[in-house]
Amino acid sequence: MLAPSVYLKGLEMLEKNMSSVLKSVSKPGRYVGGEYNSVKKNKDEVKCRFAFCFPDTYEIGMSNLGVRILYDVLNREKDIWCERVYAPWTDMREKMQEYSIPLTAQESGDAMKAFDMLAFSLQYEMCYTTALGMLRLAGLKLYASEREECDPVVIAGGPCVYNPEPFAEFFDLINVGEGEEVLVEICRLYIEMKENGSYTKSAFLRRASQIEGVYIPSLYEVEYNADGTIKEYKPKYPDTPKKIRKRIIEDMDKAPYPEKLVMPYIETVHDRIVLEVYRGCIRGCRFCQAGMVYRPIREKSPEVLCKQARCLFDNTGYDEISLISLSISDYSELPRLTDSLLEWTDEKRVSLSLPSLRIDSFSEELMQKVSSVRTGGITFAPEAGTQRLRDVINKNVTEEDLLRSVNIAYRGGKSNIKLYFMNGLPTETLEDIEGIAELAKRVVGQYFRMPKEERPKGVGVTVSVSCFVPKPHTPFQWEAQDSYEMLMNKQEHLKNAITDRRIRYTYHDAKVSVIEALLARGDRRLAPVLELLTNEGVTLEAWDENFDYDKWVSALDRAGVDMSFYTTRGFGLDEVLPWDIIDIGVTKAYLRRERDKAYEGKTTPSCAEQCSGCGANKLGGKNKWCR
Repeated sequence: MLAPSVYLKGLEMLEKNMSSVLKSVSKPGRYVGGEYNSVKKNKDEVKCRFAFCFPDTYEIGMSNLGVRILYDVLNREKDIWCERVYAPWTDMREKMQEYSIPLTAQESGDAMKAFDMLAFSLQYEMCYTTALGMLRLAGLKLYASEREECDPVVIAGGPCVYNPEPFAEFFDLINVGEGEEVLVEICRLYIEMKENGSYTKSAFLRRASQIEGVYIPSLYEVEYNADGTIKEYKPKYPDTPKKIRKRIIEDMDKAPYPEKLVMPYIETVHDRIVLEVYRGCIRGCRFCQAGMVYRPIREKSPEVLCKQARCLFDNTGYDEISLISLSISDYSELPRLTDSLLEWTDEKRVSLSLPSLRIDSFSEELMQKVSSVRTGGITFAPEAGTQRLRDVINKNVTEEDLLRSVNIAYRGGKSNIKLYFMNGLPTETLEDIEGIAELAKRVVGQYFRMPKEERPKGVGVTVSVSCFVPKPHTPFQWEAQDSYEMLMNKQEHLKNAITDRRIRYTYHDAKVSVIEALLARGDRRLAPVLELLTNEGVTLEAWDENFDYDKWVSALDRAGVDMSFYTTRGFGLDEVLPWDIIDIGVTKAYLRRERDKAYEGKTTPSCAEQCSGCGANKLGGKNKWCR
């Protein structure tokens, strides 16, 4: 780690040479800060300086709803100042290393080491090396055990913390679940201990471990069996929780939501108002981690949503509102909400976008509301090519559902249909793969069954296929992943099965999926692998041009880690899993029942039809689904 004096010199150099540095990199607007609605506070009045660190580029991080919400929540506290830090692109990173320029926050321009807390939002497994690279650029050591007393408390949060073990040794504190309340509690504890003189980092972490939703990895020892499986997680102290229960916001109508958004100077991925309609999912797709870890379902009322939408429109001027959730068409008040929004959005020429529409709940009425403001293509996710396999994964949609929805889309002027599938699913055969091609062909056929004068111009169907990754806290968490060769063979088989030129076929890089599975299912023994890759400058691997599979293979070999132990090995049903220390509310017994039903080809109805006793109701939450 470079000495503080070197980093101070780097700051001076940054100020003197910023103009020349920015002229030499792409998209300099990523780094200048000073955006409209960004929050500036008087440092003398602030008792806790908090930096949200997003391990991806500015235009990705600026579009993240979770960071937007938590930035607003923390900055509502007068004595807490939350700022933002994003990963530099590779060209800027090289300049920073060349001139010893530290990574700085957007609002103050201060180096990351100046903060009390650094919180990383881990959205995707392939961002782990980027997060660690940001710590390097901050002049901090990677391992929590090696950082000094004066260094910031380093926090992890986001979807990836439902298996925190691969990166656990790099973080002081891990926030499991929703952060609106718990992050404020963490900051309040820090301020209290600083003010009464009881603060040491170790004392702070011991007390923070008593906050529900907080995991302190250093307070646990992991023991392994002779075969490499985990024997147990052993708390070091009697008062250390044996399991960490995730935090949720119980009443979404009362949950804080930003009234203003930081307005970027450059184009970002989502330049629009994002309206979070509800959390959770009433479906039980057996491959879907989000559908399990975000339970229980909690909806916002249309009145609150309309108020939030109008407020954000008045304060931003965006001309598009995107209604988001895991499955927007499952929102029980969707007709009333869209009607209320259209009362003023049509007049203001603001478009509504409704992503994540389910095939079986897509209607002509909904199509008309979307078509009044938006034309072009539409996306559906059958996930599997045959009904047998859709029943295995509990998708609960039929071919008839898809063709009915496609007909509605064509009549509504949508000529481009995108279909999402997966390959490598449990029990999958080559016939299931061929079923994808057949289903896409039938979707094209529906277009030509329409009278010629009623058809939209130029039909096109895109088949997009990702590789199945067995994720923690799902009914398929015990399953083996197909080998790289098997995934490649299935991709090639589907390519040969698609013969219609109107069908475009795209697929996910199977090598990336293998590494995703390694990190999704890994444990603390992956830490040396991540350290090696970080030391060798691996970063921004969520971008295809920066991913190098051979570097992962080399690092695994040098660290003595067998990748197949985590990927192509099926986990034992009675095995202690790396993520068993995390309690998401949904019980392991429920997941096991769902796995058994998958192999029997039996489906489970949605929460709206019947409570299946998943266990998430023990977390509380204002909802109409849990019995």
